[in-house]
Amino acid sequence: MKSAYSASPPLTAGKVRSKSKLYFWGLVFLLPEIVIFCVFLWKPIVMGIYYSLHDINFVKGNTFVGLQNYIEMIRDDSFFTAIRNTLWFIFLGLAIGYWVPAVAAIAISELRRFKSTARLIVYLPNIVPAVALYGVWKWLFEPIGPLNNFLSVFGLDPVMWLTDKSMSMFSIVLMNTWHHFGATALIYLAAVMSIPKDLYEAAEIDGAGVFQRIRYITLPSIRMIFVLMLIMQLISNSQSYEPQLAMTGADRMRRQRRICCSSSTMPSNRSRSARRRPWASCCSWR
Repeated sequence: MKSAYSASPPLTAGKVRSKSKLYFWGLVFLLPEIVIFCVFLWKPIVMGIYYSLHDINFVKGNTFVGLQNYIEMIRDDSFFTAIRNTLWFIFLGLAIGYWVPAVAAIAISELRRFKSTARLIVYLPNIVPAVALYGVWKWLFEPIGPLNNFLSVFGLDPVMWLTDKSMSMFSIVLMNTWHHFGATALIYLAAVMSIPKDLYEAAEIDGAGVFQRIRYITLPSIRMIFVLMLIMQLISNSQSYEPQLAMTGADRMRRQRRICCSSSTMPSNRSRSARRRPWASCCSWR
């Protein structure tokens, strides 16, 4: 019996030269991107690992200390607190902010009018400079700021958004969600817009409502985007550092021992220990 899959014909010397030439020019065009990727992404990672095995001294030179930096990190009292609070921050980020971009994107996709305006409004927080953004949210979170004034209308007590340890992390997650959800919403929206219109038209002819279209067409079609965004948010939240520092301030973090940061940003009096920990970048609320 003859096989259904016949073997591919052997390549001639001319075809090999043609394919080699095609791959060569492809690699030439990719070379700048590969160089930029290696220099600005992989080199810092490799250098970070290298420096983590050394005692950094800009005057006398670096000294190899092996795993001593990691041993000191694990023995540090704040290490497990940082791990616990980082995990709690990731959980809050997922619970509060993970579903917001998807809901915004689906809502925009269902609009009949002003869809472009809605996309612009959703993306606006992303174009606000970070310094201005943190200044506005610090003003909103002031004890006599607009949020507490709004709560006082309903007879509620003022909330210490940034100084109460039970509220500070929630406040930063809230601000972080508002700042970044627009870009993620556009990714969801692009995925929703790529769904064939025929499916929606057939569903409407069959009498499907808005929620039925979302449940049976939209959500199953973009489920891989949900997985991708989940991974991206896990990575982003685990690396989050700038909002905590900007909203609480380094002095308050050090004085109240609520956030432990990297030695590169905290001029600690534990000079030797601090110099040995250029890799440490974590935050912890106590």
